[in-house]
Amino acid sequence: MEKILERYERYCFAEKQLAGTAESQGNWTLEYSRLRARVELLQRNYRQYLGEDLDSRSLKEIQNLEQQLETSLKLVRSRKVFFFFYLFLYKKYYF
Repeated sequence: MEKILERYERYCFAEKQLAGTAESQGNWTLEYSRLRARVELLQRNYRQYLGEDLDSRSLKEIQNLEQQLETSLKLVRSRKVFFFFYLFLYKKYYF
């Protein structure tokens, strides 16, 4: 009787592991699909920022892209001014 119970427990445990593996596989497939779509979107945006692949975009989308780039450029320039200002102060007081 003990051997029968042991076999039953092993069978149930193995079945649970297989069910968990199949469920996990489904989760990984879903996660892969989601990440794949995200990567494609990021690659498309990157190409657009480089000025490539704009033929299929509408005028409104291109204007939005231009506005995003101008905003980013302003942020970069303000950061540059910030660093030059602190570099100037550093040189003035420590040299």
